[in-house]
Amino acid sequence: MARTAQHRAVRAITVHGLAHPVTVALLVAASTAAARAWDRGHTVADLHPRTTSANPDRTENTPCSRP
Repeated sequence: MARTAQHRAVRAITVHGLAHPVTVALLVAASTAAARAWDRGHTVADLHPRTTSANPDRTENTPCSRP
């Protein structure tokens, strides 16, 4: 659900721009969904799997974790 909300918000930014009321509402929905997922114990890496770094010399490529 959080990932879908993020995708919808990104599409709205592309179509309407950042300040449009529809975009703002979808960004609120996306942030609320992400916060609820976090509260249920899901980490950021659950939604955004680790990807290969664009810089091959970079050794730090760890997902976010709870403090």
